[in-house]
Amino acid sequence: MRKACALTSDGPGLWGLTAAPAPDCPVLTGACHARIAVIGAGYTGLSAALQLARAGAEVAVIEADMPGAGAAGRNVGLVNAGLWLMPQELIARAGPVHGPRLLDCLGTAPAEVWQIIARERIDCEATPNGTLHCAANTAGAAALKARADQWRARGTDVRLLDQRATALRTGSAAFSAALFDPRAGTIQPLAYARGLARAAQAQGAQIYGHSPVTMLSPVPDGWRMHTPQGDLTAEKVILATDTFMTAPIRDLACEQVILPYFNFATDPLPPELLTSILPGREGAWDTRKLLTSFRLDADGRLIIGSVGQLGRLDGAVHRAWAVRQMVRLFPQLREVPLRTGWWGEIGTTSDALPRLHQPAPGLFSVSGYNGRGIAPGTVFGRLLAELCLGQITHAEMPLPVTRASPAILRRLRGLTLRGGSAALHATRARGWLT
Repeated sequence: MRKACALTSDGPGLWGLTAAPAPDCPVLTGACHARIAVIGAGYTGLSAALQLARAGAEVAVIEADMPGAGAAGRNVGLVNAGLWLMPQELIARAGPVHGPRLLDCLGTAPAEVWQIIARERIDCEATPNGTLHCAANTAGAAALKARADQWRARGTDVRLLDQRATALRTGSAAFSAALFDPRAGTIQPLAYARGLARAAQAQGAQIYGHSPVTMLSPVPDGWRMHTPQGDLTAEKVILATDTFMTAPIRDLACEQVILPYFNFATDPLPPELLTSILPGREGAWDTRKLLTSFRLDADGRLIIGSVGQLGRLDGAVHRAWAVRQMVRLFPQLREVPLRTGWWGEIGTTSDALPRLHQPAPGLFSVSGYNGRGIAPGTVFGRLLAELCLGQITHAEMPLPVTRASPAILRRLRGLTLRGGSAALHATRARGWLT
């Protein structure tokens, strides 16, 4: 068992303390060449690199930090099917051609994650025991029933649990119902990213760390990526930086509104408490708009999170809320302290759908997972690799190619989300709202 020390961080927090060390990723120096370059070493970029390397393509990944250092290493670790949208709404927004295709693609995405973990022997606390979407009120229960009906109409074996079954599965009396999805589960998200990186390297991919791309320019045989100490040329480039998109492609960087999300974790709970709290080790979250997520890690730590950033002013507010919420859900944890805190960024799009772009010939990008990055990122990384290799065409992708469209009032809306979550958590932490 690896014990976490007290820490509040804008880095990976608990995940950085319990994951295996990052693989060796040298700084890019001098002039290098690859057939296909990937910018960004999160789930999308690393999945693409693994697929490309397994196909025998010469591939190089350029990362500004180290694999998993961004959102990939800071999230809750829920491996979910689909998107936040209900199935029928997803189809209505994506259209009659791409809607069913996207829903089918993301519905089977967790299975692809579990298959990669098994095939590559990635040690990332993979727990494919399903997830529980918990009804916080009557409206939430009705929404879960509608979601269950829509998934079951498509042949998916999701199950709607009543209050008693929900209490047994969660260990909490706070919910009136829950939707159990057996396709889903939990992982140690940073360990998964680092495992993908090691697997890609084992297949021959070159991964360069601490090498931010400062300029991306066309050359006769493809593209040149400039970094502080070197440059890389490639025939094709996959842009896989999502919310961390910077100078090379400005429009892509401004397309999403940033939603901060934090987590706190306890020390490992004693066995007598673990028998009653999430005994099946499912990941869980509730139906509130300002949701609460909760799960256990492999060592029995309870991890609880919600919308917000752990900054100098709002960090204490969110910690106080997390303590109160943990005790409200699990009164038996009244004397259990929260030890480790961290936060990351979720990129949200205007219609809650991902985006597929080709800004120029030989440049490809998918972004905007809206809080569902692990399984969709894994699948879309593979699809981008297949697109670059000519194994599939644009017409076969589950998303249409669109032009980037900067979000209106992006920064203001992001600040509003951060401030609003802090204000609401402050009132709830003081007991003014339940």
